[in-house]
Amino acid sequence: MPTVLVTGANRGIGLEFCRQLAARGDTVIATCRTPSPALTALPVEVIDGVDVADDDSIAALAASLSGRAIDLLINNAGVLIRTSLESLDFDLLRRQFEINSLGPLRVTTALRDNLASGSTVAIITSRMGSIADNTSGGHYGYRMSKAAVNMAGKSLSLDLRPRGITVVLLHPGWVRTEMTANNGLIDTTESVTGLLSRIDATTIDDTGTFWHTNGAPLSW
Repeated sequence: MPTVLVTGANRGIGLEFCRQLAARGDTVIATCRTPSPALTALPVEVIDGVDVADDDSIAALAASLSGRAIDLLINNAGVLIRTSLESLDFDLLRRQFEINSLGPLRVTTALRDNLASGSTVAIITSRMGSIADNTSGGHYGYRMSKAAVNMAGKSLSLDLRPRGITVVLLHPGWVRTEMTANNGLIDTTESVTGLLSRIDATTIDDTGTFWHTNGAPLSW
């Protein structure tokens, strides 16, 4: 059975990843800051107190997992704080960079010794980080932080490819979750089903590419 680590596993897309992965028989390591009752009810290993924006927290996670192989690392933890040009708060922008941009890089770097040839790193990003797709402006912190993590993922794909490790960037769609105030076009079940289908089909030849949950390639 493959071993999968999911960040931001306590709710929303992360929780649904854990649910579907456990249902198909994978060994799931679910990390979060504070576990939800829905998460602790699943047949997964929960590691709480994990903050992807904190260096010491991620170093402690890496130490606790020393020597354990990870076949799939899903960098899912993220935050959306709505910001317009008229209401810019630079501390909130920095917070989104710490979680959305540096978080996946921090986690992947800390756990790189747990990855081996054939492992996959999935980064749950957003089409809102696509420069080509930005036709409405606004959302400065979220858009900028997702554009930054797209670049981090591309660089990781080049640096990890010699080791046979695939890196794929994924847009989950507009999903009805607490983050979106339950607005959206699809639910977490549909989103994660599509994301896992894309992850399962990904090979080293796809490393560094950007995909929609519906299977369509996306532009940067």
